[in-house]
Amino acid sequence: MGTSRSHQHQKKKSKKDFTIVSQDESFFFYESLVKRVWIEEGKRPVVRISGSHQYSCFFGAVDIRGRQLFRQYNKFNADTFLDFLNIIHSKFPRCYLFLDKAPQHYKSRRVKEYLEENKDTLIPVYLPTASPEFMILEEMWNIAKHDLLILQYYASFEDFRQKISNYFRTKRFGLNMRNYLLRAV
Repeated sequence: MGTSRSHQHQKKKSKKDFTIVSQDESFFFYESLVKRVWIEEGKRPVVRISGSHQYSCFFGAVDIRGRQLFRQYNKFNADTFLDFLNIIHSKFPRCYLFLDKAPQHYKSRRVKEYLEENKDTLIPVYLPTASPEFMILEEMWNIAKHDLLILQYYASFEDFRQKISNYFRTKRFGLNMRNYLLRAV
């Protein structure tokens, strides 16, 4: 009888240890974005552009308590996603992972194997296709792109990558994940 209670307590505790984590990726193009601006009458605004097609890919994860995790990669593929998935799993060892249906998230054999091997501690929850309103990270990407790309010029691509990296290392967004996950409820 004591064993049964202990087992029930352990079962409750294990469910309680789980956290909810949202994951997403975004591309930051080495280019200035232009929005409406105030300008002196009779003058034309000048916006410097690089003409480059270079970009940096950022992976992000945030849990229900607001803990953030960001990493910068040169590309988005199954290998970079699997690398970031390992980082997520080490930071949030027991989690429900909310993510979109990008092919890199579920089609790769290696990703499927990793999820299967860790199915007791890392449970993927795929959001409906074309549903950015459920992703807290979509709002974070919008804020970051506004702060980093609107009417900004970076002298070099390396300077651009460094500024973005510093931004995500220090920025705390303070958004409430519940507001995003419960939008349809």
